[in-house]
Amino acid sequence: MKRIFSPALCLCMLGLAPAALLAGPVDINTADAATLAAELNGVGPALAEAIVRDRIENGAFASPEDLTRVKGIGARIVEMNRTNILVGSPET
Repeated sequence: MKRIFSPALCLCMLGLAPAALLAGPVDINTADAATLAAELNGVGPALAEAIVRDRIENGAFASPEDLTRVKGIGARIVEMNRTNILVGSPET
């Protein structure tokens, strides 16, 4: 049996692609809440605000694992985003 993929089906499949493929690198020490929510998988507006609040109250994050000090962020979220988390500008 010959399988035929229509352009509409292909577009639907692309639309359902994992968000991880679309996320980009983000510096967790400088990004605002909107950017954090947009770029980090599993991080919505409330968690993004908590990250910014924690950064203001406790200082910069030294590593991606430091995100776990924010209530609601565990090792799983860090692992899902490891390749997209920066803790300083790429030049440093």
